Amino acid sequence: MVSLSGSAKILGGGMVLAAAVLAGGCNANSGNSSGTAIGKSDSAACGLRTGLDSLLREHVVLALAATDSALGGRNEEFSAAVASLDANSHELSDAIGQVYGPDAGKSFYELWNRHIGFFVDYTKAVAAKDETAQNKSVEDLIGYTNDFGAFIETATGGRLKKDAVAELVKTHVVGLKGAVDAQANKDFAGAYTKERDAEKHMDTIGNVLTDAIVDQFPDRF
Repeated sequence: MVSLSGSAKILGGGMVLAAAVLAGGCNANSGNSSGTAIGKSDSAACGLRTGLDSLLREHVVLALAATDSALGGRNEEFSAAVASLDANSHELSDAIGQVYGPDAGKSFYELWNRHIGFFVDYTKAVAAKDETAQNKSVEDLIGYTNDFGAFIETATGGRLKKDAVAELVKTHVVGLKGAVDAQANKDFAGAYTKERDAEKHMDTIGNVLTDAIVDQFPDRF
């Protein structure tokens, strides 16, 4: 089977959802990826990180709810999970649009949904025990990481580099794939452990992206 491996230090994902989120707080003593304080607990930068972490963590939870219900043949639950996952994608995309413009938001939505579609394909292949289809889905996901990396490098003006972004997206992909495999094997303890790890990884993504955006738009954050 085609394998996914690797890790990285940098990734960009979504943006803060709304001004109300920006007003939200986080621990004033918490730091950014370099270990320095990002500002007061009511600062825009701190609220940005809180919003990013929330949306990105939610993506993991909803994605794995969808895969678990699909593997279990619970079609109504699957449809509901997919609808909520799509709503999360729209929130991330709308937030991107607030910062980089509506065209960037639309492009983000289309690109972000590609990896969700590839995971749906992978889940179906796992359920069917179709190793060839599983390999194809993994190959698609690997290719996707490079496209996403290019998008983020352009959006951030080169502050986050394509290759580093692609590697960190692979870490995200590996985490979700491992959780799906555990779900299929009815390794429930393993599935939840991998889900928690995947959520924590999203916090890392949000924190590093916050640093890049604050650096890119110092007058706004």
